[in-house]
Amino acid sequence: MKEHILICTDLDRTLLPNGRQPESPGARAAFSRLVAHPEVTLAYVSGRHRELIEDAIRDYELPLPDWIIGDVGTTIYQVRAGEWRYWQEWERDIGADWRGMTANDLRPLFTDLQALQLQEESKQNRYKLSYYLPLETDSSALQREMSRRLNLASIAASLIYSVDQATSTGLLDVLPALATKHHAVEFLMQHQGFDYSNTVFAGDSGNDLPVLVSPIHSVLVANADFEVAEQAKTQALQQGTLAALYLAQGGFLGMNGNYSAGILEGVAHYHPDARFWMEKEHEQ
Repeated sequence: MKEHILICTDLDRTLLPNGRQPESPGARAAFSRLVAHPEVTLAYVSGRHRELIEDAIRDYELPLPDWIIGDVGTTIYQVRAGEWRYWQEWERDIGADWRGMTANDLRPLFTDLQALQLQEESKQNRYKLSYYLPLETDSSALQREMSRRLNLASIAASLIYSVDQATSTGLLDVLPALATKHHAVEFLMQHQGFDYSNTVFAGDSGNDLPVLVSPIHSVLVANADFEVAEQAKTQALQQGTLAALYLAQGGFLGMNGNYSAGILEGVAHYHPDARFWMEKEHEQ
């Protein structure tokens, strides 16, 4: 490959084959070979906190990345020689939204909303307030009420809703307005000299939508839910970014487009040099 590429990928049900659909044999190994190329910078972008990301890297034998955006975009680590360095610059960037307050300070705003159940303390952090909620909840109405209360308190926040398919549970995160996966990826791009032309993001779920429908070249893996795919296409069309969204279909290198196979397919779609390298490696 000739060009330097930043590959940013979600973990659960994107790179990790922990969904209902099958993984193509050899897909993760092919992904590892791709990101081992010196022209590739790899970032994991996950809702998981650090300990669970380390578990995933070990359990699924994933390559160690150069960067980790964790906790739904509220933390960024640089990884060098196996050491994780917390990126203070990112915390300073997002902290202004909450005017010196933390997630603990925001909890009293929502204590009377019975649908909300606080997630475990290990899944909370200074700038991430996370809840479970039943799938039958009217999540749109709930988010409108939460946004109303946040606005009254002059707190700039974003609400990120997604579904844990493995447990059939709704997940709702309250984050600083700038602490989205989208802004975190762009922050990393800007500080590491990447742009829209040489960055690829891969995802599968609702909390990936802000990136999937942005101008960043993105791929929705084939195992993503139909509803997420429809939302992504509709929102990208509305925002004029449909050309920057690729839906993996399967067929590339004889693989099914699920999980890491979909990531490879998306990278090949945007970067012919990488496609040539992957096809050549596959033939050997």
